[in-house]
Amino acid sequence: MPFSYLPFPQIKTQPAVVVDSFHPNGLVLSHWREAPTPAELREDTSAGMVLRALRLQWPDLQKYSFVTANHFDIDAFVGVWALLNPELALAHEETLRQMAVIGDFRELDLSTAHSQKALQLVCWINAQEKEKFYPPFGASELEENEVTASIPKFHYFLREFGSVLENVELFHKVWKPEVQEVMQGCQQMVSSSAEKIQYPEVGLFVVRTPEPLHYYALFGPTAGYDLVLSCYAGNRYELECKYTTWVDLESRPTLPRPDLRPLAHVLNDLETSGLQWVADGVTDTGPLLRLQSEPLTKVQRYGNPTQRTVQSSSIEPDAFVQIVVSYLQNAFSGVQPKRRWAWGEVKLFNLRNNKI
Repeated sequence: MPFSYLPFPQIKTQPAVVVDSFHPNGLVLSHWREAPTPAELREDTSAGMVLRALRLQWPDLQKYSFVTANHFDIDAFVGVWALLNPELALAHEETLRQMAVIGDFRELDLSTAHSQKALQLVCWINAQEKEKFYPPFGASELEENEVTASIPKFHYFLREFGSVLENVELFHKVWKPEVQEVMQGCQQMVSSSAEKIQYPEVGLFVVRTPEPLHYYALFGPTAGYDLVLSCYAGNRYELECKYTTWVDLESRPTLPRPDLRPLAHVLNDLETSGLQWVADGVTDTGPLLRLQSEPLTKVQRYGNPTQRTVQSSSIEPDAFVQIVVSYLQNAFSGVQPKRRWAWGEVKLFNLRNNKI
């Protein structure tokens, strides 16, 4: 039975396959933490779960004729589109899988086949989304919420994406500017001006580059790590918990997501620039610790580092890295990585640390 797209508010009365979201009135295919996705279909991305279900001809799919998601992003869109276009989706399965990884985790692996096309398609969606609608995480600045505001995005991209997928070069004027920025960042990441240091025992990847880079270039080499410390010239730093610790990863165990706000207090005791270190809460989709002169909007926080100002700290780079590493080593002392941390466990872990 062919699927049709169902706007999320209608799922209250119409059962559906629920992609990259959660609702009890349907089959959930989502990597959201604690989502009741069938164990046999679990993957790192929600789109990957949909593609696996199609590949396995999962019997429960036959029970539904609608598919929905409560927000628009690359992972959710690819999953919804795949159910509407199963034959074409399976013909381009690896490209779609990589689109979901690039879109959600910002991890671009140029050594993988189909990565260039996946990047081009992601950048086409990014450009069209900003031009014709509102940018990712921009719904908070609209009168509508994301559940409602995302519906026109789905209608547009579900209609247009298939022709772009099969003829991506014809749309190069749309995707080329961002792809060029990403590729320039990738070149810088492998140049002598970039330094990369791994601390696998705490899941930290430290990157030192002269200036901020596009996320797809910055996070590309960090696959397998869940925290990224970016160090730029002039004592400028940002520490981020990747989205990999907001979801349930299937490919590897993780440590629980650490609360960065106590670390901000430690840094503020040392900071003499007159600015304040701030950090987002542990349940934010991508908590960011940074030196703040004025608050960032959600669009700025989730936009590329090249699109926001990173302030200079009074703390020297080697000392800053050591402070971060020591904080994480103390936080994770005696904790073993595992799969599927419940949010309650994450909160208890941080409650313990906040009392130390």
